Amino acid sequence: MSEIDPRYARQWLYSELGAQGQRRLQSSRIAIIGVGALGTIEATLLARAGVGFLRLVDRDFVELTNLQRQVLFDENDAQLALPKAEAARSHLLRANSTIRIEAVATELNPSTANSLLGDVDLVVDGSDNFEVRYLINDACVERGLPWIYAAAVGTTGLLMPVIPGVTPCLRCVFEEPPPPGSAATCDTAGVLGMTTSTVGSLAALEALKILSGRRDAIRRGLLQLELWSNELHAVTLETPRADCPCCARREFPFLAERSNSLATSLCGRDAIQVAPATRGSFEFDAVRQRLAGSVAVTDNGFLVRFEHDGKQVTLFRDGRAIVKGTTDPRVARTLYARFIGQ
Repeated sequence: MSEIDPRYARQWLYSELGAQGQRRLQSSRIAIIGVGALGTIEATLLARAGVGFLRLVDRDFVELTNLQRQVLFDENDAQLALPKAEAARSHLLRANSTIRIEAVATELNPSTANSLLGDVDLVVDGSDNFEVRYLINDACVERGLPWIYAAAVGTTGLLMPVIPGVTPCLRCVFEEPPPPGSAATCDTAGVLGMTTSTVGSLAALEALKILSGRRDAIRRGLLQLELWSNELHAVTLETPRADCPCCARREFPFLAERSNSLATSLCGRDAIQVAPATRGSFEFDAVRQRLAGSVAVTDNGFLVRFEHDGKQVTLFRDGRAIVKGTTDPRVARTLYARFIGQ
């Protein structure tokens, strides 16, 4: 890979990156976990920067309420209810057809962590919940894999690069996730697109530093942005905490929890996600045909959707279903069992 694509000319002319750094980017592999407000910014910038391989992981589909801040999507994606990972891949390839992009419409959980994270050089956080972030932290520290923590709600943003064994990890700073319901979310407190765009851009910049071989330039510690009041708070943390349960004691409880709940509430969505009792192969095509014979379905090739008793059920290829119109896990599981199977 001696030649550099002229599309990157203005980038590698920047002396801190240079031609060597650009070549490193082009041979790098990353996973972006969550392709929503943060993930679409991160993916856009890193794809256009020439990262050679992007794996886009997201469990959800595009809705109209996403368009205010999830910049890769448009009204057509929402109308078709395309999986976010697939829609993002399509748009990104139109911006840069020279890189490889893999869309994975599933969730990161202890069962999928190895296949999704095992062959990349860096993980970038585009998720929207603490469970996933602590799982990413466990998986990356265990593997010695760098990752970038990013979060945004309202006009507040947080950012911290993690290089296991070199910098603090997430649990060095926040040892345990906050109690359920105690932290504000985008669905309960709102969020401005300027917040997610700013944090996503900073996360992409830290990713570029790591991938180009400039780890000496990464941020050391936690950055907090308060955009509405124009405040910036930086907490410098040079090394991992000596008593960190993850870094020091090598305890990975979030990775060890192999049995995720079959029914998971989606915060603020009036919806429940139901997963099959056994992770693994799912006969999507067979279930799709069976559903078409019993209910009116909408099928876009990536997922099928039907309505029953005022509830909307969206079934993905990996066997997950999002049941919209209820916050009762029992109702969601009953619908899943009735129409899809145990």
